[in-house]
Amino acid sequence: MADETEHPTPQGDGTEAFVGLSESAAQDLAKSRGWNTVRVIEPDAMITMEYLEGRINLAVADGVVVRCWKG
Repeated sequence: MADETEHPTPQGDGTEAFVGLSESAAQDLAKSRGWNTVRVIEPDAMITMEYLEGRINLAVADGVVVRCWKG
């Protein structure tokens, strides 16, 4: 049976707002805006394609967010 638990996604939160921030600043901003899960990965890391509502992904290189996406 599929998980039908509601996972709210913060609205009006463009992912471009995180690009260029330091890793810690981006994590703090994401948590303050209501993201349930903040996943930090290397830009070329292999990850699953699983979409998780309420999660924001931060690709970080040299301590700076270079890409950000929801799920």
